[in-house]
Amino acid sequence: MANEGPFGVHGTALQLRSLRMGTLASNIANASTPGYHAKDIDFQAALRGAEAPGGRVDMAVTAATKYRVPLQASIDGNTVELSTEQTAFAENAVAYQTTLAFLNGRINTITRALKGE
Repeated sequence: MANEGPFGVHGTALQLRSLRMGTLASNIANASTPGYHAKDIDFQAALRGAEAPGGRVDMAVTAATKYRVPLQASIDGNTVELSTEQTAFAENAVAYQTTLAFLNGRINTITRALKGE
């Protein structure tokens, strides 16, 4: 997937941010599940993989998904550290909103151009 077209890399970035948000939300939801291992998506690695010639978002996400190593081990084997997950979720949400705002601006520009404004 090359960053061609009117949206460039931003469409892929939005898709990756959305998938990462789901992964982080899953970690938060499983904070009390014994044996659950927290995961995260390395956004930069996933974006490089998705934007490489012949790259696909699903394959890039699979390759860029890693288990998170906790700072302090839990007795029940759960590796979710709630504060870490909440911080990552908030940072990702801000980046998602920023990318979405850029895309909305781009769509509005294209719409105005088509209307001749």
